[in-house]
Formats: sequence, C-alpha cells, structure tokens
Amino acid sequence: MRSSNPVFSRRGFSRDNGTAGYGAAPQAGGPAVGTQGNPYAGGNPYAQAPTNPYAQNNPYAQQDLQHGAPQAPVATGDKMTMDDVVMRTGMTLGLVIAGATVAWVMNVNLGIAIGAALIAMVLGLVQSFKRKANPALILAYAAFEGVFLGAISNYINTYVAEGAAMQAVLGTMAVFVTMLVLYKTRIVRVTQRFTRFLMIAATAFLVLTAVNLLFMVFGGGDGLGFRSGPLGIVFGIVGILLGAFFLALDFKQVEDGIAYGAPRQESWLAAFGLTMTLVWIYLEMLRLISILNSD
Repeated sequence: MRSSNPVFSRRGFSRDNGTAGYGAAPQAGGPAVGTQGNPYAGGNPYAQAPTNPYAQNNPYAQQDLQHGAPQAPVATGDKMTMDDVVMRTGMTLGLVIAGATVAWVMNVNLGIAIGAALIAMVLGLVQSFKRKANPALILAYAAFEGVFLGAISNYINTYVAEGAAMQAVLGTMAVFVTMLVLYKTRIVRVTQRFTRFLMIAATAFLVLTAVNLLFMVFGGGDGLGFRSGPLGIVFGIVGILLGAFFLALDFKQVEDGIAYGAPRQESWLAAFGLTMTLVWIYLEMLRLISILNSD
C-alpha cells in the first residue's frame, strides 16, 4: 500500500496492512518465501530480491543475477534505523523552529512571509517528485517554511489572539503524541481501506479549500464561509483530523521502511514527510484558534 503523502508515494516500501512477509529468505532464482499476497514481492526496492537496486555496487551482483540467485542485500550499517529518522526529523524541525524564531523576532511582514511560503512550496514539490532524497533541498524547505510560520504566527498572535502561537504548538504536540499512541497500540490501523477513505476526504477538503479561495478572491469577503464562523470551526477540526490521520500513514511508512531495510538516505524522506504533516497540523490548529477567538 502506497502512502498518499507525496514524499512517500514514489518510494514503495509499504507492507500491505502490515502483514506482508518481509524478511523471509528468498530462494535462488525465485520469489521470496512467504511473499504471496505481498504487492511488492516483485518490485519492492528494498526487498532482498533480484531487483534490489541497492545491490548494484556489489561486485557479485551481476554474477548472482546471471546464475538466477538473488543479489546481496544492503549492508546492515547502511540501512535506515529509527535513530536515523529521529535525528533527521529533529534537524528539519529544528530548522523550522529556528526560521520561525528569526521571523518572529525580526517582525517579518506578511509580504515576505508569503514569498517564503511560495519558495518552500516549490522546494517541497521538487523534493516530492525526486527519486532520491536531497538533504540540502529538504533543509532549505524547512528554513523557508519556518520563516513563513514565524511571520504568520506573530501576526495572528499580535492582531487576532494573544497566545495563539503557543496554543497551536501545544495542540500540534498533543495531536502527534495522541496519534503515535493510537498507532503503536493498533487502535488506529493503516489499511488499504483506511488510506482510500483518507485520500477521498483529503481530496474533497483541498477542493473545497480551493473553491473557497476563488470565491474570496473574486467575490470578496469570506467566500463560502469555510474559514470563519461555525462552518469554519467545523472545517478547521476536519483539517486537524486529516493531518492526524496522515501522521498515521507517515508512521507506517517509517515502520515499513525499517522493516524492508531501506537505505539510510531514506530517513531524510521520512523526516521530510513528517515535517510536512506537522506543519499542516500546526497551520490548521492556528487557523482554528484564530477563528475561535475572533467570534
């Protein structure tokens, strides 16, 4: 099952409902034992199978392939670990916080903030469609995203609701911890049906957001009212819930990547995906708090 997160959607290291037979020793010249029903049995880029692209540097790879034997797996020291993901995520979130702090202290105006947001969006899209992680690109995205978040948070905190930024930070942390507990205890299970419904809901959410924005630009006012009043509150809660469910998808992608023996470089993509989701949740939380305090 592929993630709906654009960072992971091109990677393909998910297990189907977390039950696929990963880690089974493959037979020479044939598929791995226990891979029946595994959608990645023949194409999983991290499986120890003849198609493993990470065995290309192995001097015996071609010889093994010619004799029908599987290529050698990625060296254990080069595989992604949870420590790698935590460290990279700490770096990206640290840059987001640093950029936000600078923007807040320097009282960056909204014009610069919008420019930083556009740059971050472009960098994010470029990285999302690259086949390999680019640490410099990811860190640059985090820095510009931080500038945008700092400026918009300072504006809302000053002119809309004092203390809104801290409330949004605490709310985002609460959502993260809650979803992590729900995922680890398997109360929330990431299945194909879960992902399908989440994608439908997210698509509808984004379409309504875009339509509302168009009405605001060409019709003026609050558009269709999705960002103000009671309807705005409901819309904000839905946005936070969607972000929380996307966190569950991110957790599963990290778990599956480690299980499949993804190369260490993939930990940058895991950090990038988690950072994008947390930024989404924070913005929706900040928007909801501003609506609650303006009514």
